[in-house]
Amino acid sequence: MSKRKSSSAGDKPHKRAKPVEEEDANDHDSDQEDHLRREQVPSAGEVVSDAGIVESITLKNFMCHSLLGPFTFGSNVNFVVGNNGSGKSAVLTALIVALGGNAQATNRGSSLKGFVKEGESSADVSITLRNKGRDAYKPDVYGTAIVVDLRITREGLRTYKLKSKSGLLVSNKKEELLSILDNFNIQVNNPVSVLTQEMSKYFLHSKGEGDKYKFFMKATQLDQMREDFVYIKTTKHLTEDKVEQHSECLKDLKRKYLEKEDRYKSLASLDEMHTKLEELQKQMAWALVAEVEKESEPMKEKLQSDRRSTEKFDEKVEEWKKKVEEAERKQKQSQEQVDGITQQLSELQSRCSVLKAEVQKRNATFKSSEITVHRCKANLRDLEKDKVQLSSRINDLKLSISQTTGVESQARMEQIQRIQAELESLTHHISTLGQQIDQYQHACSRAKEEQGKMRREQEMLQRSVDANRRNLQTMESSRSNRLRRFGEHVPALVNAIEEAYKKGQFKQKPRGPLGYHISLKDPEMALAVESCLKGQLQAFTCDNHEDERVLQGLMTRVLPRGRRPAIITSSFLPRVHDTRKRAVNHPEYPSVLQALEIEDPVVANCLIDQKGIESVLLIKNRTDARRVMQGRNPPQNCSQAFSKEGDQIFTNRTYTAEQTRANCLSGDVEEEIRHLQREMENQEAQANRFRQQMKKLDEGIKQNEVLLRRTHIEQKTCKDKATKLQLELTDLNNVEEPQSEDLKPLEEDLQEIVSKISSKRFEYEEARAQMAEHKAAYDTAEKEYKQHKELINTIAEEADSKKEDLSKTDQEVMRCKHHKKHYEEKRSAHLRNIQTLEANLESKEQELQTSVAKAKKISPERLEVRRTARSLDSEISRLKVKITTQQEQQGDREEVVRQYHEALENYKNMAQKMKNLNGFIKSLDNVMNHRLQVYAELRRFLSARCKYYFDSMLAQRGYTGSMTFDHKNETLSISVQPGQGNKADLSDMRSLSGGERSFSTVCFVLSLWAITEAPFRCLDEFDVYMDMVNRRISMDMMLKVAAGQRYRQFIFLTPQSMSSLPVSKLIRILRLKDPDRSQNNTQRTQEEDE
Repeated sequence: MSKRKSSSAGDKPHKRAKPVEEEDANDHDSDQEDHLRREQVPSAGEVVSDAGIVESITLKNFMCHSLLGPFTFGSNVNFVVGNNGSGKSAVLTALIVALGGNAQATNRGSSLKGFVKEGESSADVSITLRNKGRDAYKPDVYGTAIVVDLRITREGLRTYKLKSKSGLLVSNKKEELLSILDNFNIQVNNPVSVLTQEMSKYFLHSKGEGDKYKFFMKATQLDQMREDFVYIKTTKHLTEDKVEQHSECLKDLKRKYLEKEDRYKSLASLDEMHTKLEELQKQMAWALVAEVEKESEPMKEKLQSDRRSTEKFDEKVEEWKKKVEEAERKQKQSQEQVDGITQQLSELQSRCSVLKAEVQKRNATFKSSEITVHRCKANLRDLEKDKVQLSSRINDLKLSISQTTGVESQARMEQIQRIQAELESLTHHISTLGQQIDQYQHACSRAKEEQGKMRREQEMLQRSVDANRRNLQTMESSRSNRLRRFGEHVPALVNAIEEAYKKGQFKQKPRGPLGYHISLKDPEMALAVESCLKGQLQAFTCDNHEDERVLQGLMTRVLPRGRRPAIITSSFLPRVHDTRKRAVNHPEYPSVLQALEIEDPVVANCLIDQKGIESVLLIKNRTDARRVMQGRNPPQNCSQAFSKEGDQIFTNRTYTAEQTRANCLSGDVEEEIRHLQREMENQEAQANRFRQQMKKLDEGIKQNEVLLRRTHIEQKTCKDKATKLQLELTDLNNVEEPQSEDLKPLEEDLQEIVSKISSKRFEYEEARAQMAEHKAAYDTAEKEYKQHKELINTIAEEADSKKEDLSKTDQEVMRCKHHKKHYEEKRSAHLRNIQTLEANLESKEQELQTSVAKAKKISPERLEVRRTARSLDSEISRLKVKITTQQEQQGDREEVVRQYHEALENYKNMAQKMKNLNGFIKSLDNVMNHRLQVYAELRRFLSARCKYYFDSMLAQRGYTGSMTFDHKNETLSISVQPGQGNKADLSDMRSLSGGERSFSTVCFVLSLWAITEAPFRCLDEFDVYMDMVNRRISMDMMLKVAAGQRYRQFIFLTPQSMSSLPVSKLIRILRLKDPDRSQNNTQRTQEEDE
């Protein structure tokens, strides 16, 4: 926005000044316009409406209000009153936002979308600006009023519609709005023009002198002028940089000009150079022929050597082909033997099933006859018991006939009651003992289960301790010899291999252990590499089978019996295999081959052949490894991956590592020893805990078993006692008052029981004989079944031996096929190399013939050339450049002259531009110096006017004060003395009461109003911290200022009722309805004209 010139030095200016342009030439015109306007000031009794004031405003869905307005403002003084929440601040916020202000300037939100009412999609604000008088903006287009319609969407987008008085859309561009605001000198971001509630509070409570100075500079737009000066200074520096760049360019133009000037000054003869060029070209032709001949010689020798070595490959392939056939023959024999034994086992198992069924059948028959015997025996025992009881009954009855007294009957009843009570007590006690027995048995079984589990864990722990002890011994011995990591006897084996090789027992020295010959680039991946290579780390490799047999003999002699390192037989090659076609190449993760440093190509080739380390990735993070391998697109040529923890990840499955630390490839031996010692200490402590827990469990089991035996004994005793009491009770109950006529039936029953006993005894003997027969048949069948089962087990053991032989022959077949395939591939590669050599040699022969033909065309006779083709080519190139340069220098003279004059003209033009730019910079310096002087004078003038108006405002209440500007340090200090007093008693505003400080601030704002220009001014709750006296005095002062500036519009927002205002046609009060807290009704306004 353009800078605005302040009003003249008069106390009460009546008209706003036009904008001041950058050039000094317009200053005089502006002074004339101010003079003319002062002459046209209307009388004090008239109300003059100036262009740019707000005629009305309407809000829809803005902030928390559905509808506010339309508000019609008066031309001079307007009071917007209402309680908190009625919409006063919303009106002021809408005015700022609609007239181009940003959301931060309102202090009501950080973005525009926050002004849209909750639940609505957009908010609308409509403002009508007066467009009359000589300052009207495009009156022929807009008419007497300009309508600014703003719409804010929920997304925070702001769109404008600028309409004429009649409602016709004129423009929807913000640039047009900025032009209108610039024409009317409307500055909604200037706190003097629009002082919001938050800015008022901040300014009121601000204690910094720098903040007051910034407020003064922004209100007078001096800060905008200062920013323009800084921009001009920056532009000047850029121009100076451009001048410096052009000076470098000027030097280049001068250099080119001097080169063009020297072009036609040098002449030389070209015949000698042409003759020398022809001679060099002849030598060059035959030098190329000699080089081609030299290149073809080693190719011929290589081809002859490879053809001779083809027979060796054929012999190797044939040798392994025979071994494959022999291994397959043995495999077939083993397979036939296994199939025969399997068939025999199948037949025996079928017979075994039949025998087993027969044994089960015989056993069932035997059990059935045994049950019959037991049943007969029980019946016989019951009959004998009945016989005894019946005989006793008869005897007792006979005895009781003679002893029938009442006293005996009563004693018998008392004894029955006593026995029943004792029986009930014993039954309860027996039940309790049964529960205790169950508890003791359950506790014993649970303790024994826990004991078994702990015993298994203790065995596993002991195995781990033994392994760690062996590893610790290996690590401690590897301090002096790293080979001991791969086995206690490995150093002795390596020394034996070295001695045997020195004696000539090996054709090629075996390599091993393989892990000793590799090292890690990243020590963190030690466990991953060990998990990948596994037993290959301890393995040895030999060049041929004779060396393999010698190495096996050394292992037998040096190593103890048991598991021995593997021996891999494969021809030693001087170079590492070319794995570029089948290797995995990942941009982030290395393969095992890439992660290892292997100096010996034999070791590298062995690991490539055996483990395919070129196609195995190493990925530290387990999650990343699963993502890479088990994603949609696993890496090409990647067979598997290993994580830092040793986990093995395939494309469709994952295996966890068996070990947690690296044993052979770990870098820090001392750290490994300390780790093993700590682990063994922890395991020893765990073993002690196991022993203590086992001891406690043993004691608990013994204690429970003792209690269980005691309880069983006590329960048996109680049961026996209960049985005796029950029999005694039965006898007492059976005692009746005997009658003589009862003896005869009892005696008949006794005779019947005797006859039944005889019959049952015969039946019992017959069942026993039958049971003995069934028992013998069952024993015979079971014996036959067990013999058959032992035969099956014997044959099964033989089958296992044959299967083991078959497995060995399978491995031998696979090994032989692997070697056969290896040599076939090597032979194929060898033949391809021969074909490639033949093709290259043929191409080289054709190239030689072509070179000879070309050379004879240049020089029919062959020349002996000692120089290389490269040196001849360099000399020919230099000579051609020299000839071309000389020819160009002796070219068209007119062209040379033209180029010379063109270079001279460019040089002169650039020199003139440099001169003009330097003149511009000098002129700019002069203008800036003048402008800075004018800026300083204007700042001093505005400071003086502000002091004058401030003192005048304070004096209206009898205050005295001072205002001190420090432009160097950019501070403004204000001192005020309430009441009458001398200037020595002046104090800082911080020592004043809230009302006095508010009044002083109002005086400061009014003094800034007096020295600045704007069509309208807005104050929000300016009197919130004033008492009634200061509020009345401040109001009178503002009304007085407004009365003196009737061409300006004043909008005051306050929660006070303003009922004490004087009656005047210049004052309009807009009362806002109190907010309805229960419903979101449309807000309405009440207007009062006083």
